[in-house]
Amino acid sequence: MSGKVRLKANGVLDEDPPTLKDISFQYLSNNLEVISCCDERGYRILDDGIVLPNDICDRFLECYQRFQKHLDDKVVNLFRDTEKTSIKIVHLRNSTLTGDGLEILLRHNLYALSIWYCDKITVQSHHLLARYGESLRSLELGLSAHLLQQPEPNEKEPVDFQLNCPHLRRLVLNGVVMHHRLQFAHLQDLNYLDLTSCILANFSLEALCSLPNLHTLILFNVWPIANQLHAICRMKKLRTLDISISGSVNGHGTYDLPDQTLEMLVENLPELSHLDISGTNLAGNGVAQKGVCEKKDGFSSLESRPQMNSDIPGLAGRTERPLQYLGLYHTPHWACKRHDIPAIEIAGDANEEQILTAALYYYDRPAVLTRVLNDLYHIFRFECCKEIHTALDVVLTAMDRHLKFKHMQISGSATLFYIVKGRDRSKFGTPLKNHIIRTLLNGMEMHITDDTMLRNGYLTLTQFSMPNDVLFEYERLIKVLLHGVSKTEQEGFVQRIAIYLLNTLACQVDGRQKLFLGDMGVVSTMLGLIKDRLTRSVFDDVMEVAWSTMWNVTDETAINCKRFLDGKGMEYFLKCLNTFPDREELLRNMMGLLGNVAEVKWLRPNLMTSEFIEVFATLLDSDSDGIEVSYNAAGVLAHIASDGPEAWTIQLPTRDDVLLRMVKAIDRWDIKSQRNINYRSFEPILGLVRCYDTPQCQHWAVWALANLTCVYPEKYCRLVEQENGLHILSDLILHPSPYDKIKETAQLVIKHCVNQGATLEG
Repeated sequence: MSGKVRLKANGVLDEDPPTLKDISFQYLSNNLEVISCCDERGYRILDDGIVLPNDICDRFLECYQRFQKHLDDKVVNLFRDTEKTSIKIVHLRNSTLTGDGLEILLRHNLYALSIWYCDKITVQSHHLLARYGESLRSLELGLSAHLLQQPEPNEKEPVDFQLNCPHLRRLVLNGVVMHHRLQFAHLQDLNYLDLTSCILANFSLEALCSLPNLHTLILFNVWPIANQLHAICRMKKLRTLDISISGSVNGHGTYDLPDQTLEMLVENLPELSHLDISGTNLAGNGVAQKGVCEKKDGFSSLESRPQMNSDIPGLAGRTERPLQYLGLYHTPHWACKRHDIPAIEIAGDANEEQILTAALYYYDRPAVLTRVLNDLYHIFRFECCKEIHTALDVVLTAMDRHLKFKHMQISGSATLFYIVKGRDRSKFGTPLKNHIIRTLLNGMEMHITDDTMLRNGYLTLTQFSMPNDVLFEYERLIKVLLHGVSKTEQEGFVQRIAIYLLNTLACQVDGRQKLFLGDMGVVSTMLGLIKDRLTRSVFDDVMEVAWSTMWNVTDETAINCKRFLDGKGMEYFLKCLNTFPDREELLRNMMGLLGNVAEVKWLRPNLMTSEFIEVFATLLDSDSDGIEVSYNAAGVLAHIASDGPEAWTIQLPTRDDVLLRMVKAIDRWDIKSQRNINYRSFEPILGLVRCYDTPQCQHWAVWALANLTCVYPEKYCRLVEQENGLHILSDLILHPSPYDKIKETAQLVIKHCVNQGATLEG
């Protein structure tokens, strides 16, 4: 569970860690079989003897959706029995619930119901409100909640419905066509009404004047209302009024007498403390007016009493009693940039404070909120954000609430990149980093076909520590990265950054995760990229990193090595060698991969062909990339030769000749050579140390250990000791078979380890 981003006393930006209850609900969401079983149709049925009280049921529904689980009718069926379960508050968001599932929930006599982005609940189910709405105190039908409207924007025929919810205190409708038959008089408890984007089709706001407790009226993007302002003026108890619009569309939001109109509203609403006129011209042109103005067309005038200065003429009467909040976001004549504005909080785009205020007030207006995030993006990119914790909370909240709104996800992820890239990144705590990564993945999964969203997400993820910061979502991230690698345009930036991240994640993880990478098709995907480049005779960083990725995922993972061979990997190896013979980094990666294949005994017969062995033997003499190519070629041959003369099934080149050339190469290498390799275990090398039948194999193995413990003693001396390497090397020194050079090199390894604090026993 996530909370508000806050700045702690030690300067760390973080969220509260999950409580034990949060962890329990997450476990329950991931393991529904703990409390239920499935019937023959796949619907969840609560186990006998289990009764879930209200606080558990409400919290479970909330958490199940927060953890991005698929809430549908089959899951909601858990609550069919109202004797064993109890639900009071339901917030549905991004659910595939249908009317059948909604009816199961409404049978619980809900106190509050909120529906957002649930397009499977259609207008055919609107009768459910009449049947079960009597207990509702709060009803919220947001975007893509088609309970009272047709889903298609061009189908704006009014739906014949009546709100049989007599005890409603809070009502939010979005995009509903309001008709004159719609009655509000019976909603005497209603104090909060939000009609965002509703269309007033023969509906008069006069119908609201009979509501004695109405204190909040939201008419954002509602039109036409210019001829209904007198009705608003009769609602004397209004404390919050929003008549803003997102841009002046078709003249809406433009008033003939803006100063007088605003003055009329303010004068007639004495309790008004929150006013939003964003997008309208009601703030005037910024010229302060004093003195008398005549009445015109029924509007009250600017009075003759002395007026205090106000850069918003219509608010001159509130200079001594400022509004608590005033919305001036994207208002003509740059109203939000004026100096004398009688309001404590201002939503606008003049500065960081106004932009953050706008975000906090517009959290459920995705189109406007996207513009706000764009403004915030420019602050992070070109300026310096002071309230970073507030900004981060704003972005995460916006992206979490509007997962299906693509432009919101794109704007939010772009802003996140600059936040995470900034100097405060080192102050992020683990819960906060987890929240950022999870939010990014949610957006990328939802909009997986959008290259811009993928690019923003990938770039932001590169700012985290890999793989440690992402291990908690490793599998989801791999799936998103594989899509970016395989589904985007050839040689595109998205593909390059995705394969870079994929390779990074494959490099430093354990065997279980390497197996998962193979199961997800990483090897076949990389081979597909290589085949494409070979077909077009193109060498690029994707080709190079594809081989590097396979090198990483085949490390001590035999099944992935087999996948490489089964996918014509050796054929592509030879083609790459012939097509791009001078690419050192490519040759290094390919030979590193083949070193992993050669470590698998039951796969080595696949390498025993005259063509392959001759290539490996020739590469012994290579000085490409220092000693890397020569070293890996010798390693491949050492493992093949360790199977004995009987396994050498080719006539040419001969085994003896190859072993001789291998020793000559080893003698040429500098023991202090820097390496481009990472060993997690020395088990395959130590296995060759025991290969007394073929001392040349031992020679390569002890040289490898000597080099690594010399150049990287802190890491590899410990690994030698942990894997019983000192005793194995001691046995080799005492054995009569190995020649002196081998024993001298083995003694060098022991010396390096002893210098690092290793101890020999017995």
